[in-house]
Amino acid sequence: MHTKLLSWYEKHGRHDLPWRNTSDVYHVYVSEVMLQQTQVKRVLEEYYFQFLERFPTLETLASAPLDDVFSLWSGLGYYRRARNLHATAQLCAPALPTTSKELLALPGIGRYTASAICSFGYNQKISVVDTNIARVLTRYLGLRDPKEKELWSAADSLLHPKEVRSHNLALMDLGSLVCLPKNPLCDMCPLLFGCKAKENLHLFTKTTSKEYIDQDLYFGIYRKKEKLAFRKSREGMYKDMLELPRIEFQESGYIGTFKHSVTKYRLSISLYELEEEPLDVEYISLYEIERAPISSMTKKALTLYLKR
Repeated sequence: MHTKLLSWYEKHGRHDLPWRNTSDVYHVYVSEVMLQQTQVKRVLEEYYFQFLERFPTLETLASAPLDDVFSLWSGLGYYRRARNLHATAQLCAPALPTTSKELLALPGIGRYTASAICSFGYNQKISVVDTNIARVLTRYLGLRDPKEKELWSAADSLLHPKEVRSHNLALMDLGSLVCLPKNPLCDMCPLLFGCKAKENLHLFTKTTSKEYIDQDLYFGIYRKKEKLAFRKSREGMYKDMLELPRIEFQESGYIGTFKHSVTKYRLSISLYELEEEPLDVEYISLYEIERAPISSMTKKALTLYLKR
């Protein structure tokens, strides 16, 4: 199993990813946080290099205002990740801890991220289990609805005795490129011969679709010369970020409506122009909005307004 897996990885693995070609543990950590719930292509093209250019070390991140961190994270979503990244930097700069136990005590670092930092950053002998690796293990070993503990135990039992880092990355790439959730490319799999799911693949293939909660939201635009009014969100996924003032439905000043999906919510956002100045707001220049800590949802609203 090990020989075939590593041979496949050598030929087909994603060796060009920058976080796989660095000895900087902080850079590995940033990539792991960004890649949670986000596609590799998007992180690579829009966020990873820009973030590290502004915050090249754990110390520079720790000393930066949270608003600056949010502005570089704007549009990436799941903003709690950015808040936890910043909090962790403040707790442990100039360097991350070197053990999984210590890493697990930091904000936003769970078992996977701690193991990934130890394996990919510190090159330690430790298993890694993300969604892709879990799917490979489940199918290869024929595990039906395994618990998390069972998956980690399975990963430990299959871990390469020497090439640990390459082994973990190989399983990850195999799940991402070949052992796909809905239409796995079994003919291309180096582990096909020993795979226990190959005869009953339908039992190990994802068929359910994601269910969303529909929600209507209303926001107001209030413009004072070349500045727009914003409020800092005090709760929810956008906590501490700037957003347009939330309002109740109104009859006048309608600008338009757009759709936006985030986590389990499918939102219908309606935008209105406000005649009266809202309370508890701060003003941001139209020329500074690009650098402001706003979400992709707010960016969509502003694009709708500016197009009009």
